[in-house]
Amino acid sequence: MKFLSTWNLRPGGVQTAVDRFLAGEANPATGITLLGRWHKADFSGGYSLSESDDPAALYEFAAKWNDVLEIHSSLVVEDAEVGPILARVFKK
Repeated sequence: MKFLSTWNLRPGGVQTAVDRFLAGEANPATGITLLGRWHKADFSGGYSLSESDDPAALYEFAAKWNDVLEIHSSLVVEDAEVGPILARVFKK
């Protein structure tokens, strides 16, 4: 399963977030494959795309950053998978 996550820095959490990131703590946890991560140019947050069969691993990773980041994650489905479903469900 693929998950799109967005995050925003919490007020007062910038230095802690930077320190953790530079220390390697933003590396994905066991059971999560990071497919890409992008940072907003205004330094307010960013986006990541991850793959995992273990949503609890994603939850645990987010919980560890909760004090400095507000994180929202959504299960996402690619066009190649959606097309056949739409054709089947909305077939006229």
